[in-house]
Amino acid sequence: MKIDEALKELDKEKRNFSQSYDLAFSLKNINLKNPENKFTKEIVLPHGHGKNILVGLISSNGDIKKSDLEAISDDKKAVKELIKKYDFFIAEMPLMPLVGKVLGRYLAPTGRMPKPMPPGTDPKLMIEAAKKSIRIRLKDSPTIHCIIGKESMSHEQIKENAIAVIEEVKKALPKGENQIKNIFLKKTMSRPVKIEV
Repeated sequence: MKIDEALKELDKEKRNFSQSYDLAFSLKNINLKNPENKFTKEIVLPHGHGKNILVGLISSNGDIKKSDLEAISDDKKAVKELIKKYDFFIAEMPLMPLVGKVLGRYLAPTGRMPKPMPPGTDPKLMIEAAKKSIRIRLKDSPTIHCIIGKESMSHEQIKENAIAVIEEVKKALPKGENQIKNIFLKKTMSRPVKIEV
């Protein structure tokens, strides 16, 4: 069914809390033993996802300064606590080697390495984009799951977010949409509804 019909169908699935909308892809004809076919990708949703996202700015006047990283460089527990605090990281380019040394071993395996901030960039713009972003991963199983919004958002916003994610997934797959077997839209506590695009 089309996204609009799926959203109407999911309207029947009421709960006494604000549910999220999730998109799930099942893929076909993709060899995940080949590392080139695996990916982690950040997608900026046109309307955000209704969640409060914390972005850690690693810079001379950001939330995390060079001295902060140096202070925790030998303290695994402090590094893990810092990482848990934020959903995304942005770092000034000159600080990237230090970031790699202190945070790299924890962030790289989960595809969460900070986005480098080129000199002269307004961090506010990068932070706003990160707050509207989601991270999708294709790793060991031929499926992709992600949140695309909350019930408090309009159907139109959810639809536009869904289309943005679908287009980005197509671009990320080696053979594009030919490798998408099914796409499902669901709420946190609802059954999945198969959609066609």
